[in-house]
Amino acid sequence: MAKGLQGFSWTMLLLFCAIQELGAWAMHTAVEGAGLGQPGDPALLASGRVKRGWVWNQFFVVEEYTGTEPLYVGKIHSDSDEGDGSIKYTISGEGAGTIFLIDEITGDIHATERLDREQKTFYTLRAQARDRQTDQLLEPESEFIIKVQDINDSEPRFLEGPYIGSVAELSPIGTSVMQVMASDADDPTYGSSARVVYSVLEGEQHFTVDSKTGVIRTAVADLDRETQDRYEVVIRATDMAGQLGGLSGSTTVTIVVTDVNDNPPRFPQKMYQFSIVETAPVGTAIGRVKAEDSDVGENTDMTYQVKDEEGVEMFKVTTDSNTQEAVITVQKPLDYESKKVHTVVVEALNKFVDPRFVDLGTFRDQTIVRVSVLDVDEPPEFRPPSNLMEVQEDADVGSVVGVVTALDPDTANHPVRYAIDRSTDAERIFDIDANTGAIVTGKVLDRETAGWHNITVLAMEADNHSQVSRASLRIRILDVNDNPPELATPYEAAVCEDAKPGQLIQTISVVDRDEPQSGHRFYFTLAPEATNNHHFSLLDIKDNTAAVHTQRMGFNRQEQDVYLLPILVVDSGPPALSSTGTLTIRICGCDSNGAIQSCNSTAYVVSATLSPGALIALLVCILILVVLVLLILTLKRHHKSHLTSEDDEDMRDNVIKYNDEGGGEQDTEAYDMSALRSLYDFSEIKGGDGGGGPGEGGPSGNPASELHALPQWVQSPDLDFSVFRDYICRKVEQADEDLSVPPYDSFQTYAFEGSDSPVPSLSSINTWSSSSEQDFSYLGGWGPRFRQLAALYAGRRGEEDSEES
Repeated sequence: MAKGLQGFSWTMLLLFCAIQELGAWAMHTAVEGAGLGQPGDPALLASGRVKRGWVWNQFFVVEEYTGTEPLYVGKIHSDSDEGDGSIKYTISGEGAGTIFLIDEITGDIHATERLDREQKTFYTLRAQARDRQTDQLLEPESEFIIKVQDINDSEPRFLEGPYIGSVAELSPIGTSVMQVMASDADDPTYGSSARVVYSVLEGEQHFTVDSKTGVIRTAVADLDRETQDRYEVVIRATDMAGQLGGLSGSTTVTIVVTDVNDNPPRFPQKMYQFSIVETAPVGTAIGRVKAEDSDVGENTDMTYQVKDEEGVEMFKVTTDSNTQEAVITVQKPLDYESKKVHTVVVEALNKFVDPRFVDLGTFRDQTIVRVSVLDVDEPPEFRPPSNLMEVQEDADVGSVVGVVTALDPDTANHPVRYAIDRSTDAERIFDIDANTGAIVTGKVLDRETAGWHNITVLAMEADNHSQVSRASLRIRILDVNDNPPELATPYEAAVCEDAKPGQLIQTISVVDRDEPQSGHRFYFTLAPEATNNHHFSLLDIKDNTAAVHTQRMGFNRQEQDVYLLPILVVDSGPPALSSTGTLTIRICGCDSNGAIQSCNSTAYVVSATLSPGALIALLVCILILVVLVLLILTLKRHHKSHLTSEDDEDMRDNVIKYNDEGGGEQDTEAYDMSALRSLYDFSEIKGGDGGGGPGEGGPSGNPASELHALPQWVQSPDLDFSVFRDYICRKVEQADEDLSVPPYDSFQTYAFEGSDSPVPSLSSINTWSSSSEQDFSYLGGWGPRFRQLAALYAGRRGEEDSEES
């Protein structure tokens, strides 16, 4: 702020305050005082309405006062003040006693501090007039305002910076870029302190600014992003409407020039050269080229294409979306021997074209790409590429199926060798000549087993087997008529007993594993063994089927319920083959409507004759059965005679077992001992004993009579057991002398009867003496049940005593 201007402002303000103070003395305002004094104040109650002659509803004080003395603000005065000092003036409220002081006697108000309107624009206070002696309120308390008077002490400021704007290149003059706004803290209602205008300090060659609104616009139409992509523009804001003495502030605005597609793509070179080997597979990348574009962003997106026909056929161009490069790849196999150099014309064009700039020129460019093909050692190539051969299934082993040919495509033209990949012909059905490539049969072929064969033929350089090519070969086996026709199924038919002549029984069809090129043609007739058949007839329908009909009136199921009709089927060849099938016809009982009720299952052949082979087989089976039966009978007879001869010598093999306990003490014939005695030769006994023996004292001296009376011996004490004892001893001696036979020992197990049995054991196992010293007389006391046993042992004891005597 200029020093002269500051003095001028203070002078005007002091003059204004003096005029206000003089006007205050001249004005009187009637004020309603009820309710504004202290409650119960008799002075206020007595006076009712009070007149005041002071003017202090609003005071003004200039901000930023820099004087050394307090600044006079104004004066309050009451009509009741007679100047004798009896009235005391006081103030309260904002800043009272600190910022603002009042003279209690005169009512003058002074500001003691420097005020700033930008911080606080006004202060609200309350004034009172009291009696100095009694401190009674003479005037109602009244509110007044001290307003801070503004001066131009704040410059405009750009509070929203930094500012960054953008404008498209080549925009027309006057294109709006952005708007800036400055703020002034001074009072906009007082003078021109807050009235701001805008201007361009720097960058006015390219941009302008509206002085009132702050809108920045382009000043030229040839902004070029490729030349300069940003501008720094300085904008100034001045208050006091730009008049002399106004304050100002400035800010820098960054204006970015955005891109438009105003530049076409351009190849840096007019020719590129690449090389690739001739064996490179399809899809191999040859190289990359890129067209430059001065634009940025999507305006640089471009596509590439091949323009010439040769290049379109051999090569393909794609665009790398990340680098915007043209990637050239192989689209068709290369061949050094056919063409060594290829020339490709590649064109680049922008993907997005702005129609506003079409008149600037074409937005595309072209370049030439030369591709050199490098020679490599290639494997042989099969020529021609036919992969189908045919051979008849009756071809002899070693017959030629066909010939494959492969050549070395290189200029050296090395000799080629052939082989078959055995993984495709594991059974070695075919062989190949390693030098000529002739494929021959290695085994007998059968179209019905395998009609097609797929094999892989290998062709390799004779001196470098790593250079190998593969060719798939399909060999078709041609059919020959080597399978006879056969009935499609084992046909069975049923016919009612009351069938009429000419009734259709069954339609016959056949199958043939062969597949002649001219198609099948079959002929049907009855087999020769059924020519005399008078029951059924066969009709060839000429469409590879035949029909069987009845030939007589009615059938008798009791006489014959099944007929087997042999049918001969012949194909059309060549050569013609035939086979015989059998149709089984069952005679069934039917109801009146012809519905079958029941059928028997006994079969009778239509022809009574049998083939010689079947007859011979039947006779052989019968003869074998007869021989087996005779052999079995002979063996059984021989075995029985052998057993009979042994029975005379070995009593062991004839065991007679019985478990009859008898009928009690009255039963003396519980078992017939004659069966046991018949086993021994008593003539031998007689001779040994000299016709005598211990039996002489018995009822009869005849041994035969003794045998018949044996069951009665149990009652006699003089029984003779020497016959059994002598026989057993003789057999034991024979067994002991013959070391080839096991001993005739017999071990008997006697069950323990318990400790409470009153009857002692009868066993002689524990007998220590060789001669019996036991007395069996106590057996007679066991009762009638053991009477027979007691008599038997008593008789034996008597015999031993007589022998000892």
